[in-house]
Amino acid sequence: MTATATRPPDAAPPATGAKRAPKRERQGAAWVFLSPWVLGAAVLTLLPMAVSLYLSFTDYDMFDAPRWIGFRNYTQMFTEDPRYWRSVITTLTYVVIAVPLQLLLALTVAIALKSVKRGKGFYRSAFYAPSLLGASMSIALVWRAIFNDGGSVDNLLSGMGIDIGGWINKPGWAILSVALLTIWQFGAPMVIFLAGLQQIPVELYEAAAVDGASWWRQFRSITIPMLSPVLFFNLVLQMIQAFQVFTPAFAVSAGKGGPADSTLVYTLYLYDRGFTASHMGYASAMAWALLLAIGVVTAVLFRTSRAWVFYANDNNEGAR
Repeated sequence: MTATATRPPDAAPPATGAKRAPKRERQGAAWVFLSPWVLGAAVLTLLPMAVSLYLSFTDYDMFDAPRWIGFRNYTQMFTEDPRYWRSVITTLTYVVIAVPLQLLLALTVAIALKSVKRGKGFYRSAFYAPSLLGASMSIALVWRAIFNDGGSVDNLLSGMGIDIGGWINKPGWAILSVALLTIWQFGAPMVIFLAGLQQIPVELYEAAAVDGASWWRQFRSITIPMLSPVLFFNLVLQMIQAFQVFTPAFAVSAGKGGPADSTLVYTLYLYDRGFTASHMGYASAMAWALLLAIGVVTAVLFRTSRAWVFYANDNNEGAR
């Protein structure tokens, strides 16, 4: 026979309200601290996005009231505007050139810095500096002078017997000069790669060396698989940034996208339609098309990452 504990009739009920009060207070304090971010996100991000979406269905020149025209901006953009498709092709060309070369250079420098014993902090800072400076208009203008007729690159190549002239004046070379400025800004992905390399267990390389694996085999079988999450992270970030490139193309072409629209990247044409031609409704439609395109590319990257990104759990078992 078991005895059960009973509460005396005059005993007070459990103070559930007293237990809930601290939780409510904590939630209230959390919302107080989050309120600046929530207010900023609503006023500076969500509200402008909603207005931009509305304007994309209107004819708006920033002077007169918006006039609703439905999907006219989108149909004109996709079917009647050849410069729009030239900007798309130019942007894709830029992305294909800039992103892989930037990541390759960042990974190469990160591997080299991993083996540096002295002055590692100095070299990290020196290689990271272009990422801080390269996005400025002043550096872009200096870049334009370097690749202009009679610039440093022209003089160097002429001295080697290669007479190309100024790259920014050649339709086939202008976009390459813009891409090189982005490739030069490899500091941020380099630091991320370096952090990932330092997390790879040294024991894996020691075991591979005992088995007679060459440097290339170790790189292919250990470094790349173990670094694949970091590589994927850098790829997504740099891809998104590359689709939104603006400053280098604007500076190199003086805001015109020339020569022959060879540097007319997507955002530069969006700027031209919105602020030069005062077709803000059309520019808003272009902005939303760019957002959807970046979303699709990002989704494809995440989908395909299952085939090549390796994640190691706490038990050192791989999971894809």
